[in-house]
Order: sequence, then structure tokens, then C-alpha cells
Amino acid sequence: MNLHALRLFTKVAELKSVSKAAQALMISQPAVTIQIRNLEKDLELTLLESKGRGITLTQNGEFLFKQAQRLFDLELDIENKLEQLKNTGNEELQIASTHVPSHFLLPKWLANYKQAFPNSYIHIKTANSQQVIEELLHYKADLAFIVKEDGHHPDINYQFLINLDYWFIVPYGHPMADQTVTLVELMQQPFVSREDGSSTKEFLNALCKVHKIPPPRVGLQLDGINESIHAIAAGYGTMLAPSIAASSFIQRQQVARVFIKDIDIQRPIYLCTRKNEQNISAAFHSFIDIINDSINRI
Repeated sequence: MNLHALRLFTKVAELKSVSKAAQALMISQPAVTIQIRNLEKDLELTLLESKGRGITLTQNGEFLFKQAQRLFDLELDIENKLEQLKNTGNEELQIASTHVPSHFLLPKWLANYKQAFPNSYIHIKTANSQQVIEELLHYKADLAFIVKEDGHHPDINYQFLINLDYWFIVPYGHPMADQTVTLVELMQQPFVSREDGSSTKEFLNALCKVHKIPPPRVGLQLDGINESIHAIAAGYGTMLAPSIAASSFIQRQQVARVFIKDIDIQRPIYLCTRKNEQNISAAFHSFIDIINDSINRI
């Protein structure tokens, strides 16, 4: 495959325009068109179709675009790691994580790791589960941590780490505080909801679907678990929260649990890595060993 032509195709697919791609790459539009036609001829596939004044990707084009993005992201990742080794002598460990592992589990694991390897470099990005997997797939993270039951990506390895309890919580003094109610009754309360792409939001909607009841009415939407629990503590709404995050608020009598008859919720935390990746760094293996040792002590 002609990688130069593939790079041109990727820019056209990204901008949805041959002319804009040519301008961005500072080459002529006919040159871009010829390269893409040759790429289609070599692959024996149609990648682009005309749509009004622009272009659209065929199904084959969409597939190639996603794979090409990952290829060039890998190229950039190699360049960045080489630059790190040249400047510091150490490879930076890039981690992507959803909010719960990032805020409540990773700090201890990372502290143990830094004590064992004080000269190591670590960067963490916190996002929702959908964004975290994209970071991993596009080589912007070396490993990832998510809370998610299903919908696993076929190109990702999922190593189960631990189950966490999840609780429904309301403001302290709420009529439902410390009470056992039905799921139907609780879903009539205004909910503090996480952003789209959050696995907790997906889980809550799936729970309602399984029990054949309408999803909760969203009264407030916030990005992040801490922000959401603070909204409950301030006196508004209800939410589904990990016990590891909510327990300190309960102890301080800022929020209270609501018990749902015949429903106890546990959610799994997974360590995620890319499949078929051979060259795993020593830093990666050392960090995984520390995590596994910490979990075995629980």
C-alpha cells in the first residue's frame, strides 16, 4: 500500500473535501485526486463518493479511514517516545482512565509505583469510558482503566481487576434517605446525570430497560463523579454513585443511601490494553505488577 497516498486520503476523509485537504497539505488538488484514484485502483475498492459540493466516505472508505488514523497515531506515538528517551532516558507511561479509577484507585497505585521507580514519568488523562477507549485505540494511551459491563471493543484486551459496589444516593434528610423503595418510585425523582459517553449513564438506562420502566428524568447533567456527588450533597436530586466515592459523604451526613428492593449493584473495573501488541515497555509491566499486588491484598 502506498503510505503517501493513504496519508492524503486520510486528510481528505478528515476534512470531507479534496480542495481543503490539498490546501492544508499545500499541494495541488489534481495531485490529491490522482493519488486517491491510484489508491482505489490498487485496493480495488471505492473509497470516496461525490455528495453535493463535497465528498462522503463509502463503507470501505470509513473502515480504511479509521484504520489509517490509528496507523498514523502509532507513528506519532513512536516519535514522541523516541523524543522522551532522547531527552530524559525514560519512556513516559501514558494512562487513560474513567473517573472512578482515576480518582479513587490510581493515586495509591501510582504512589507505590513512584516509590519503586522514582525517575519514572507518568501522564494521566481522565475522561468517560467512550473517550478512554478512543485514547487507547489511537495510541494516545499505553493502558486504560474503565468501569463497563459490556460493549467491549474487539481490538482491546480487558483484564478484570475488581468489582465495586454502587449505591443510589439522595441529599441527607431527603424523604427517601435510608429507606427501601421500588425502582419505579426512585426513577420518578430528578436525577443528577453524567455526560453522554459515561458508562454509569448507560448502565442506569439499561437497568431501567431491563425492568421495563422509563429512564429517570434528568434534572442536572454534570461531567465527573465528584461534581455530581457534590450536587447531591448541596441538596438536589439523586444519582447512582460508586460506594468508594459516596461513603465519606455519608459519614459526614451530607448524603444518604436509598435501598432498592431486590437490587444490589456491583460494577467491574477493567485494565485495558491493545490486542496483538508485542513491544510492551518495562515500565508497563512494572506498573501492572504493582496493581495486581495491591488488588491481591484487598
